[in-house]
Amino acid sequence: METDTKDRLSARIEGRVQGVGFRNFTQMRARQLGVSGWVRNEKDGSVQLEAEGPRAALEELLEAVHEGPRMARVESIDADWEDATDEFEVFRIRR
Repeated sequence: METDTKDRLSARIEGRVQGVGFRNFTQMRARQLGVSGWVRNEKDGSVQLEAEGPRAALEELLEAVHEGPRMARVESIDADWEDATDEFEVFRIRR
């Protein structure tokens, strides 16, 4: 059944995305969408996102992180799509 297929989204988000609640925003939205995976701050000031779930939910998540929380300013997102590996149970913030 096609609705059961899952994809994996890997995205690197650049801009004013650290210190503005971006990871919490992403986690909340991912959980609302029923997506599993993680989000973390990177040393270079970007945010890395790894998420798995139905393609439509991942596309909604990608759209949401383009906006980000109110204080964020997303300048660019480098996103890649792959087949899901089913390695995540929930969506977490990694430190």
